[in-house]
Amino acid sequence: MMDKKILCAPFSDETIRSLKTGDMVYISGTVYTARDEAHRRLCEMIRRGEPMPFDIEGQAVYYAGPAPAKPGKPIGSVGPTTGGRMDAYSPSLIARGLKVMIGKGTRSAQVVDAMKQYTGVYFAAIGGAAALMAKCVESAEVIAFEELGTEAVRRLTVKELPVVVAIDCRGNDVYKLAREMYEQSI
Repeated sequence: MMDKKILCAPFSDETIRSLKTGDMVYISGTVYTARDEAHRRLCEMIRRGEPMPFDIEGQAVYYAGPAPAKPGKPIGSVGPTTGGRMDAYSPSLIARGLKVMIGKGTRSAQVVDAMKQYTGVYFAAIGGAAALMAKCVESAEVIAFEELGTEAVRRLTVKELPVVVAIDCRGNDVYKLAREMYEQSI
């Protein structure tokens, strides 16, 4: 059995470059949650020259809107949402230093181009396993946009969150490969 590849935030260009599409890795450390509206607001803050609610340099954003925590737990179910919903905002955040995005589904050419230019990576999280993903969360704290409820930005401390490299920093895309393989089979 191969050793687990455990990555810790913040992420360096060297770490990101070591990854290739299809790699299974585990993330430990700090991960931030943010969805559509939070992304829009973060980009508005950038346009206005306001400070971000967290230092985005080298960080990871998990596209998730966690369910409320049960008593004694830091968080409820926390499954990934579709990454493409953040495509209008992701290039700006990547240019500001965001290195890692975690979600599910395909990304636009503009996002992939930004990942190639600024050395970023997109991980696919396990859809349909939100309760299992929550077991990797050791703590959760709302740090911005509390009025958004489940879509507020949260700082999570995670231990060995399982993800797969879906798009690496060279633009290799597991979704595109799968689509090509399917088209060749029909």
